[in-house]
Amino acid sequence: MRYLIAVTLLWAFSFSLIGVYLAGQVDPYFAVLSRVGLALLIFVPFLLRYRGTGADALMLALLGAVQLGLMYIFYYQSFLLLSVPQVLVFTIFTPIYITLLYDALSRRFNARFLTAALLAVLAAAVMRDGIPAPDYWLGFAIVQGANLCFAAGQVGYKRFMEPKPSYSAQHTQFGWFYVGALAVALPAWLLLGSAQYPQDTTQWLVLLWLGLVASGGGYFWWNKGASQVSSGTLAVMNNALIPAGLLVNLLIWNRDADLLRLSAGIAILLFSLWLCRNALLQEK
Repeated sequence: MRYLIAVTLLWAFSFSLIGVYLAGQVDPYFAVLSRVGLALLIFVPFLLRYRGTGADALMLALLGAVQLGLMYIFYYQSFLLLSVPQVLVFTIFTPIYITLLYDALSRRFNARFLTAALLAVLAAAVMRDGIPAPDYWLGFAIVQGANLCFAAGQVGYKRFMEPKPSYSAQHTQFGWFYVGALAVALPAWLLLGSAQYPQDTTQWLVLLWLGLVASGGGYFWWNKGASQVSSGTLAVMNNALIPAGLLVNLLIWNRDADLLRLSAGIAILLFSLWLCRNALLQEK
């Protein structure tokens, strides 16, 4: 749980950094390639000493291709159509995707976790910044593509790690996750990218931060945390990013926000976490 909380705080800055400094100014495919490539650099030393199976490496690469590579392609395109608060709000359905995917793969149905996920969606809806105009439904569809990729990758990684005897050595193999993401990002940039590169030091620093810290450390810690919590808690924590991201957007970039709505949404979100209390007590 502590990994998910830490990464939530870390990622809270990413939405605004992308929306303010990169969206519409830097080619989105180049931004995706930069983030994935920089993140991979961190794990290259571990890959050089990798002693796991080829099957595990392939599975991690496939998960990285979906959760990070494809998700980023959708995600960065959405900022060209939507504001930062709208992108945040449109991620409210990720908990539903996580809960339903995990239960389908497990061939079971957990009403408590689904209820918690629905409450998390309600919490995010309460915190929404007005009702989006019809012109933004293409943006909505693109964000849902990102949500589905992110949810599928999280569920897949959690299922991948469940039979493993220990969580301690995940860093020794996680580099394959970024290899898979690079296998998507590189051809996407070569085929669809444009010569719209960062124009100033600030944009380069933002890319470095997003690649080395938000992606390189963030996705490793998030997936490690996902492997150690219940599916219900994982679903709820996906929407904890929304109030965190809105608060950062408000406090640093002075965007308008309804504090009453934000407080009400946070209260509902905390209640949804409380519903998962039995699973939380059993987690290591």
